[in-house]
Parts: sequence; structure tokens; C-alpha cells
Amino acid sequence: MSTATTTPEEELEPRPNRVQAGLNWVVDRPLIMLVVILVLLLITSEIVSPGYLSTARFGAILQFSAPLAFLAAGQTLVMLTAGLDLSVAATATAAADIMAGQASRGTGTALVIAVLVGLVVGLINGIGVGIFRVNPLIMTLGMASIVSGYLTVSAQSFVTGVPLVPDFVRQLAAGDLIGDFIPKSLLLWAPVAVLILLGLRYSGYGRMLYAVGDNPVACRLAGVRVWQVLLVTYVLCSILSAIGGVLYVGVINAADLQLVSPYLLPSVAAVVIGGTSIFGGIGGYSGTILGAIILVVLDSLLTLLDASQAIKQIIYGSIILLLAWLYATSTKRV
Repeated sequence: MSTATTTPEEELEPRPNRVQAGLNWVVDRPLIMLVVILVLLLITSEIVSPGYLSTARFGAILQFSAPLAFLAAGQTLVMLTAGLDLSVAATATAAADIMAGQASRGTGTALVIAVLVGLVVGLINGIGVGIFRVNPLIMTLGMASIVSGYLTVSAQSFVTGVPLVPDFVRQLAAGDLIGDFIPKSLLLWAPVAVLILLGLRYSGYGRMLYAVGDNPVACRLAGVRVWQVLLVTYVLCSILSAIGGVLYVGVINAADLQLVSPYLLPSVAAVVIGGTSIFGGIGGYSGTILGAIILVVLDSLLTLLDASQAIKQIIYGSIILLLAWLYATSTKRV
């Protein structure tokens, strides 16, 4: 009977790190893991509140997921460039509040003004980050403060009558398309999602986003006008945020100056949960969509458990930190 022996060279070879391999497996298959997490959350919600799983509940989940998905869509584009936009909630709130205040001028005019709010904020952010190379966190945090402060001080100057959410916006955001299962907001959300998914995958702009996020210096040396990519990205982010704010005020049917503020952390968490790296160059919108739905279900579960808004914010922050550590560990290069 013979026994196996190892050579000194084999003994010196590092053994496979099972923990690292497990982390890599999770990161390489984010959509599978997200679906599993979503199913587990739904099952847990059904256990906590029997009857939770119903067609009406699924419709409500999609209704509240749509505004968050729009904010997270812009955040995805920015994060792919290794940036972060902290002004998305302020932009969404300003767009929603001004739109409601301008409703007396007509729904079309009010919606155009809401989009213009996003355009202006995005241009300022894009110029600051892309041309003057201000750190994205500093630029967007300062812009959020300016937007919120200016809206508070000058709110009355935008109002031409009693703030009122137009019927068209309420129907689009909270109306039902098919029974109580499919909301009308999918008529807007689905085409925009398809455009983002196809744009990131097949367009030159999409390829530039990943390239800039991966190595902006190399892009500049290769002749890429990085500032233009960043400018367009921050404009798109703010416009998507403004649309998200309009949808959210339609769901809530009431405008105030802190309307979308609670969505700031979730807009980041949805992107990180979806597998987009905070270091740029890795990720996409498909995971963000699932991330937004997961957060809405999680928020619903926490509400059933009578958790306060402070507890929810702690959980969202913990999710961001945990997943940031996970992706950073799995992509570490020795």
C-alpha cells in the first residue's frame, strides 16, 4: 500500500481561499442573488403579515419602486464614472414641488418646468465636476444644500396658486393599467429602463461611461473628452431625478419641501445592491432595478415590524457599507 506524498513546491502553493471564492461567486452572479434575496423578503413579509402576497400588494410595490428606480437610474450612471450624486433627492423634491405649484398654468407647462429644474441642476453639477474637476461628493452636496435652501426661501415665488398635483400625474404615478397588479407608471418606467439598458450596452456613450469610470487618465490620454461625458451624465442624472420626483408626488398626492429626502440613501443603496461598484467601471441598470424593488419590499417589511424612519436609515447605511466592503474585497488585486 502506497501513501501520497507532497513535494516542497506543492506545500508552498497557496490553498484556495474558499471565502474569497464565495465572494467572487456572489459578485459574478448578482442578478441570481438579488432574485433569491427578493423571494426571501417576500416570504418573510408573508410570514409576518399573512395575506401580504396579493396582486394589490405587488402593484403597490411597483408603484413605489418606480420613483426610486428613476433616482437610482441617474445614480447608476454617475456611479459608473466613479462619482456619486448627493443632490438627487433635493432635485427630485424641487421638481415635484415646483411642478405642483405651477399646475395652474397647465399640466404640460408644469411638467416642462419640472424637467428644466433637473436640467439646470445637472448642468451646474456637470460643469463643476467635468470642467472644473470639483470632487463629485463636494459638488453635489453643495448643490443639494443650495437647491434645498433656495426652494425653502423662494418657494412662494414659484407658486401661482394652491399647490396641486395634476390629475394626469396622479393617474400616471398611482393609477392601474391592468387590474391592481400592473401600475400605469410602467408606461414611463419600462421604456426608459430599456433605453438605459440598451444605451449602456450598445452605445458609444455607454462604453465611454465604463471607460471613464475604469481609468479616466487613460481616457484623457486617448483623446476622450472626459468632461463632456461627465457633463452629459450629471444632466441625465438630474433629469431622471426630476422625473422620479414627479412620479413620487403623484403617488403621495401631496407636495412639501422634504418630500423625496428619505430617498437619498435608498437611491445609493439600490445601485450598490444591484452590483454597481462605487469605484466605477463595473455594473449596470438591470441590477439597480432589482435593488430598488428589494428596498421597497424591505421598507414595507420594516413598516410591518413598526420600525422607525431612523432604524430604516441605519439599515440602508449598513447595507451600503457591507456591500461596498464585499465588492472591494472581491475585486482586490494582490
